[in-house]
Amino acid sequence: MFASRNGFVQFCTWMCLCLRLSGADDYVLDDKVGLGRRFDGIGGLSGGGATTRLLVNYAEPYRSQILDYLFKPNFGASLDIIKVEIGGDAQTTDGTEPSHMHNENDENYFRGYEWWLMKEAKNRNPNITLVGLPWAFPGWVGHGTNWPYDYPDITAYYVVSWIIGAKQYHDLDIDYIGIWNERKFNSNYIKVLRDTLDKVGLTHIGIIAADDNWDISVAMITDSYLNDAVEVIGAHYPGTITVKEALLTGKPLWASEDYSTFNDDIGGGCWARILNQNYINGKMTATISWNLIASYYEDLSFGRDGLMTAEEPWSGNYVVESPIWITAHTTQFTDPGWMYLQTVGHLAQGGSYVALTDGQGNLTIVIETMSHNHSQCIRPPLPAFNVSAQTARFQLKGSFGSVTSLQVWHSKFDFSTQNSTFFKKLEPTQLVNGSFTLDLDVDEVYTLTTITTGQKGVYPPPPPTAPFPKVYKDDFKVRNPPFSEAPNFADQTGVFEYFINLTDPGPHVFTLRQVVTQRPVTWASDADQTISVIGDHSWQNLTVTCDIFIETVKTGGVFIAARVDQGGEAVRNTKGVFFWVFADGTYKVTNDIAGKSVLAEGQSGTQAGVWHTLSLTVKGDFASGMLNGYPLWKSAVVLQPKNGWAAIGTSTFELAQFDNFEIQAE
Repeated sequence: MFASRNGFVQFCTWMCLCLRLSGADDYVLDDKVGLGRRFDGIGGLSGGGATTRLLVNYAEPYRSQILDYLFKPNFGASLDIIKVEIGGDAQTTDGTEPSHMHNENDENYFRGYEWWLMKEAKNRNPNITLVGLPWAFPGWVGHGTNWPYDYPDITAYYVVSWIIGAKQYHDLDIDYIGIWNERKFNSNYIKVLRDTLDKVGLTHIGIIAADDNWDISVAMITDSYLNDAVEVIGAHYPGTITVKEALLTGKPLWASEDYSTFNDDIGGGCWARILNQNYINGKMTATISWNLIASYYEDLSFGRDGLMTAEEPWSGNYVVESPIWITAHTTQFTDPGWMYLQTVGHLAQGGSYVALTDGQGNLTIVIETMSHNHSQCIRPPLPAFNVSAQTARFQLKGSFGSVTSLQVWHSKFDFSTQNSTFFKKLEPTQLVNGSFTLDLDVDEVYTLTTITTGQKGVYPPPPPTAPFPKVYKDDFKVRNPPFSEAPNFADQTGVFEYFINLTDPGPHVFTLRQVVTQRPVTWASDADQTISVIGDHSWQNLTVTCDIFIETVKTGGVFIAARVDQGGEAVRNTKGVFFWVFADGTYKVTNDIAGKSVLAEGQSGTQAGVWHTLSLTVKGDFASGMLNGYPLWKSAVVLQPKNGWAAIGTSTFELAQFDNFEIQAE
C-alpha cells in the first residue's frame, strides 16, 4: 500500500494531526492492567417510611405492570437490590410501618406489605439481593427509653426474629441486615448482633453498617472484632465521595441510601451522575435509591422522590419516570458479580465513564455527560460541573481488543423543550482495531455493550390520572388477606390494623383498630396522638362520618378530622379541624392535633365500651359536628387551614376501633 517506510510514517503523522485537529479525547479500556472492585448492584428502598403504601391498593393488571417496571429483568429498571424497612410502629418520614412484634409477647409476620413486596421482587428476579434495616423500634425494645443500644440482646433478638420470620413464613432469604437508620453506631451492639446471627445459623447474612456516614470505618481499623463483624460499609448521601479510612478497611463500600430527588428529568440526570461517579470518585459498588417508588400521598414529605410514581390506586394511573430508564442503562447489561475495570474516570470536557466485565469476554460501558443543571440533587447537592459537547475515542485493549461491534443504547435529556428521549436502541457501533469514537452532547447517557438482551419494556398506557373519589366508604369487611392495613389510609403516628371483634356479635365484628399502646423508639418526632390520613389534600368542604369505639376507660379519646394539612416528620405540628370525644363524657373541637387550639368544647355523654357515631362537616369558615345523628356543636370558626386530608385517630397511644368510615366532599 505504501511505497516506502517514509510514506507510512508520513501517513501516520497525517492521521495523528487529523485526530488532534478533530478535538477527540482518548480513553483506554484495558483489563490487562487488572480489574477494579466487584459490582454489587443498583437498588431501591421501600421504607423510611411507608413510601410504598399506596402500591398494594392498585388493581390488576396495573399493580403487576408497575412491579415489572421495577424488578423484571431486561424490561425496566431491572433492579439488583431491594432494601426494606423493618417496621417499628413509628413515623419514619412519610408514615409508620407496622412491627412484627408490637410487644414482647406478640409475633405476627403478615403485617404490612414489605413481605409481599420482597416476594414480588423475588418472583421476578430470583437473584435479587434482599436487605432489611430498622428505622424505629416498638417501645418495649428500648424499655421505655429512646435508645435500644442499651439493651443489645433484646434489640438483636427483635431484628433476628424478623429475619427468621421472613424465611419461615415467606421463604425469603435475607442477604444483609442493617443497624439503625442514620443513628450513631454502637460497636457493642454490632458485635452482639453478629454473635446472635451466628448462634442461630445465620452466618451467611452480612451486616451493613452504619447507614449514616463513613465514621464507622475509623473504628473498624482499630477494632478487629468490629471489622470482622461488618461485611459492608454503607453510607447515606455520600455525594460520590468516600474517606481514606473506609478504603483502608478493604470492605465493600455502598451508597446504601442515595438520590432522594424529585423524579422529573432533572432528578433523572442527577441519578445518572450518581450511578457512575459513586464508583469513580468513591469506589462505591452499590447504590440504593431512596426511595423505590413514589407511592404515597404527594403532599407528604419528599413527594415524588421515587424511581417512578404510582400514587393513584383509585384511578390505576402510574408514571414511568426517567430514573427507571437511567437505571436500565446499567442494570440491563450487567449483573452483581461483574467487575469494574480500573480504567474508568472523568471525561475531559465533563461527564464520566465506567466499564464493567463479567470476566467471560462481555463488556459494558456507561457514559454520562450530565451538566451543572443537575447540581440540584438533594442531601447534599453534588458539585456543579461545566460540561460541553465533546468527541471521545475509546480504545479497547486486553481481552476486549478483538471486539468488533457493540450494542448501543442512548438517552438524551432536553430541558428546554421537555422532549427528552430515554433508553433508545441505536444501530450497533462498529470498531476498527478495537477503537470507536462518539460525539457526545451535553446531558446524554450512552451504554455500549456486548450484551444483546436489553429491552425497553412497555405496557399499554394506564388509565388517566384522576383525583381521589369525592364519595368514599369503607366498612372494613372486604379485606385483602396479605395486608393488614385498610386501603388508602396512611398511618402517620400509630398503627391502624384490620381487627375481628369476636366479642361483638352485632354489626361491628370487622373493624379498624389502632394498636400501638406505648410510644415507640422513634426516628422522627411522632405526635403524642395517633393519626391516619386519607383522601385528597386539596379538599376544602367535606363531611367525615365514622363509628368509633373507645377502649380505654376514663382517659381514652378518639377523633375524626378534616382539612388535615400535613403529616410525615411534621406530624406533631399538624393543623386541621379535629372533633374529639372522650371516655369521660366530654368533647372538644381543636384546630391542631395537639389539642391546644380549642374551637369548641363541652359535654357529650360518650363513654368507653360503647359504639358512637361521629360526623364532622367543614364548609367555608365554619364547622359543625354530630353525635349519634344529633347535632352536638355548630358554627365553630375555622380560618386555617383552607384544605387538607380527612383523618381518624386517638388522643394517646391507646386501643380504639373505627367502623363505617365515610367521606363526602364537594
